Amino acid sequence: MAATQAELSKTAGKPIHCRAAVARKAGEPLVIEEVIVAPPKACEVRIKIVCTSLCHSDVTFWKLKDFPGCFPRILGHEAFGIVESVGEDVQDLKEGDSVIPIFLPDCTECIDCTSKKSNSCSKFQFKVSQWMLRDGTSRFTTVDGETLYHFLSVSSFVEYTVVDIANVTKIDPRVPPNRACLFSCGVSTGVGAALRTASVEQGSTVVIFGLGGIGLAVAEGARICGASRIIGVDINTDKFEIGKQFGVTDFVNSNSYEDKPISQVINEMTNGGADYCFECVGMGTLVQEAYACCRKGWGKTIVLGVDKPGAILTFKSFDILHMGKTIMGSLFGGLKPKSDIPLLVKRYLDKELELDKFVTHEVSFQDINTAFDLLVEGKSLRCVIWMDK
Repeated sequence: MAATQAELSKTAGKPIHCRAAVARKAGEPLVIEEVIVAPPKACEVRIKIVCTSLCHSDVTFWKLKDFPGCFPRILGHEAFGIVESVGEDVQDLKEGDSVIPIFLPDCTECIDCTSKKSNSCSKFQFKVSQWMLRDGTSRFTTVDGETLYHFLSVSSFVEYTVVDIANVTKIDPRVPPNRACLFSCGVSTGVGAALRTASVEQGSTVVIFGLGGIGLAVAEGARICGASRIIGVDINTDKFEIGKQFGVTDFVNSNSYEDKPISQVINEMTNGGADYCFECVGMGTLVQEAYACCRKGWGKTIVLGVDKPGAILTFKSFDILHMGKTIMGSLFGGLKPKSDIPLLVKRYLDKELELDKFVTHEVSFQDINTAFDLLVEGKSLRCVIWMDK
């Protein structure tokens, strides 16, 4: 599975020729081609990717014709790998460490990273950049010298990648690679939103808009917290049977209620609204529906879905003042990558957090476009892509 220490040391400090799945045009199949990965600079590590999984955000940016979409690009941001080499000024990571790259920076030093109230690093603010974090350049080129763009500070659809230490988290090597990669984004985001952002209480009622990978991860988190009722809202009826595996107790097909808003349906089901509502689709109209059906006085609406740039939410001032509800965003589930991911890993190793049910497909690297097809067609939750399988 992982490279030996001797194999790693042979390539340290040198450019590496390897395979990458390059997105060259919006919406077109990725192209497997030879690329050159430069050695890590100061405060960077080069990682040998063992496996990566496909997240819907990869598909979203793969389809974007305009910025922040850009091409040619190496996509991918959920992965597990082994540190192949380290740059200068790297102290907490070494060759051979088991790690996961994470799109959200965690410098561990700034006022936000040292506070329990925030996971938004102020030293390295999260942004969808096509460059490395500190110097605004790329570590990828083709054999002809063409620059390839980075993605979300990770770019895992390649056999070796270079990542800033602020975006790398050690992980217990006992976690299998095809499960470890899930902690990089979707599962952590959904579970974290339930555990950390919302602090779902035992016996509470939860509504989840969108039963994709993140929505089902929210359900898993709510199940762990002891929610007594978890209502899933989706237009894909196939998701209803799947949702039962994650603790979803009730299902609502929003297309079945043309005569009244879905928030009214939920309010009637819950006798006045749910304790916690999670929007996991990325539609402003659904955020407003979620807010409309969270209970007055203490209801919380948590926004996890990513809407198109410039999308606007509209709420009545009277409702904000008189209803006493809360609406909040939850980037990466409110988790701090370096300190909170080990806690989720412990839950997995203790068999409390169930990851197996998230992985519906596994393919080899040369079949990466199959993973895209499966996700676009709604046939998979998480498809794990093995580099050497």
